[in-house]
Amino acid sequence: MAVVQANSSLKDQSQVLTSPSATYVGVYDGHGGPEAARFVNRHLLPYLHSTFLFVSDFGFTRHFLMWGHMLVKFGVEFQKEQGCLSSEVIKRAFGATEEDFIRLVKQSLPLMPKIATVGSCCLVGAISGSELYVANLGDSRTVLGRRGYDGESSKVVAERLSTDHNVSCEKVWKEVESLHPDDSSIVVYCRGVWRVKGIIQRPELIRDPVYQQYGNPVPLKRAVLSAEPSIVARKIRPHDLFVIFASDGLWEHLSDEAAVEIVFKSPRAGIAKRLVGAALKEAAKKREMRYKDIKKIEKVIRRHFHDDITVIVIYLDHQKNSFQSKGTVGCIAPPVDISSYHSDGVADEPSG
Repeated sequence: MAVVQANSSLKDQSQVLTSPSATYVGVYDGHGGPEAARFVNRHLLPYLHSTFLFVSDFGFTRHFLMWGHMLVKFGVEFQKEQGCLSSEVIKRAFGATEEDFIRLVKQSLPLMPKIATVGSCCLVGAISGSELYVANLGDSRTVLGRRGYDGESSKVVAERLSTDHNVSCEKVWKEVESLHPDDSSIVVYCRGVWRVKGIIQRPELIRDPVYQQYGNPVPLKRAVLSAEPSIVARKIRPHDLFVIFASDGLWEHLSDEAAVEIVFKSPRAGIAKRLVGAALKEAAKKREMRYKDIKKIEKVIRRHFHDDITVIVIYLDHQKNSFQSKGTVGCIAPPVDISSYHSDGVADEPSG
């Protein structure tokens, strides 16, 4: 895992949860502020897992502990209905997290009106046995690296496992327009990118006078956001090598193929930091700067050069029970900003 911060407050949140039954990965890219991403980071994975260990060493807050007992109960109900992890379980977990956050927004609105303007992308991976699930809301991305089959020219092939929910993609753009036939300007060009106007507006808050003051000023007849993720489920195959989960800050500067090539050719130690470093190097090139100079730029100002970046790399070793912990449940939190320290065995400046 590796993180680099560009905003004044880190909007990316992430985690890896391991258990005897599965391994879960979460990358949450907040927008408008970090509150929604932090909320998802505390709530979504417990919905997916029925037995969750709450240990202070993992860095969970007291707030998380208060919610935890109820969330585990819901997780058990989800799993019992389905019998095991499934796409339906994942969808219901996303939906329940969304409902909880809306409830929190409504309760907090009088004292924290700006909470109505925040949101978060949600990227979740789950490995259970030989099954791999990837669920996505937003423009974070999951890319699989696998060995090339006979007839393929490359030794390693990048296979995208998630769908980018971004109106810069023509398919998504047309889908949004088709859902809003009476609004010709539902997709607008803003500050160099295509955006859905009123992207944070929630229909259940439109009539609230506090929300009207601090929320999105663009009126909409219907909601433009959905909490139902795109889900890909596939068997892990012998040729599959590793999976990269990352916020869009990485993919703004590295192609799927470039990221997979770096992981394939590099040592495992510090591989996530190496990917972040490669992205920063590309960001520096675009501004005709040196890599070491872009790392000296203060947060907030740095956001003009690159976004917050979070990367998690999971290696698929094809060993029995290799993706489950033995008898215990644990959660791995992300490291501090890579600009704050040097990892052992990892070059400060990426090669290539």
